[in-house]
Amino acid sequence: MFGAFAADNPEPKGELHYVNPFTLLVAVVLSAQATDTGVNKATAGLFPLADTPEKMLALGVEGIEQRIRTIGLFRTKAKNVFALSQQLIERHNSEVPQDREALEALPGVGRKTANVVLNIAFGQPTIAVDTHLFRVGNRTGLAPGKTPLAVETELTRLVPKPYLLHAHHWLILHGRYVCKARKPECWHCIIAEWCRFEPKTPPPVHHGRTEA
Repeated sequence: MFGAFAADNPEPKGELHYVNPFTLLVAVVLSAQATDTGVNKATAGLFPLADTPEKMLALGVEGIEQRIRTIGLFRTKAKNVFALSQQLIERHNSEVPQDREALEALPGVGRKTANVVLNIAFGQPTIAVDTHLFRVGNRTGLAPGKTPLAVETELTRLVPKPYLLHAHHWLILHGRYVCKARKPECWHCIIAEWCRFEPKTPPPVHHGRTEA
């Protein structure tokens, strides 16, 4: 499976826009229960003004709110972004910490967010389980689990080391664009031969012909 992913997309990238570890952290916090596209639209106006914890504090909670109001739960998220900026200045010399425990102690940061930051900003081989990855892990039979942590633990154990750094990007992108929630597009899935999902979704038919 991972050989196929690697051959198809050797350097997968996350879809959130950011300019440094701090803006990545903020973008991931904002992305909870929101789409990456929606977050990118909001941060296009936020990050040019506030790409450091100090500049984010200078905006104030209301200033952050104004710029992210198109995102769901924007009031709570604005408070979290303000508070985590404060903590980064007070406890971490304005730097984003490179270990999970310190990251998870920040307001609005859970295990998934910490894993994304550790992976993308610091090149650590973590696996961040979102709804897409949770679905793919279970549906394919690759890493069945009843909780995100169970899927993460199984994938960390299972994925061969050379593929571990990019594993969560491959699986998230696969879930977002191919192995979709309502109707997986099995007819153009590059890992279909190893997937245990049955019955596979047939290709759509248009005017009497099958779409390749």
